Amino acid sequence: MTLAVIETGSKQYKIKEGDVIKVEKIESLTKNIVFDKVLLVVGDKKEEFFLGKPHLQEAKIEAEILGDEKGKKIYVERYKSKVRYHKKTGHRQLFTKIRIKKILYK
Repeated sequence: MTLAVIETGSKQYKIKEGDVIKVEKIESLTKNIVFDKVLLVVGDKKEEFFLGKPHLQEAKIEAEILGDEKGKKIYVERYKSKVRYHKKTGHRQLFTKIRIKKILYK
């Protein structure tokens, strides 16, 4: 079981092959994508541990884009006491669902 930590959308994700994860929206014309900002790779054996400073140059992650979706609605309310002011707004964050195909390193 090979694990890796990648960085995308200024967030970090712990992944393994076959995982389906939600990341911030990615604009891509193709269904396949390659992540090259790999921070950590842990292989099957104890000796297979690679830590980047800050990224691993020889590691890549191949993934498949499954589609774009919207997240759960979040409500934000502004309120000021004693002046009868309140305003309620909502927001739905866009995200991309991806499936990890391969973890390539060294």
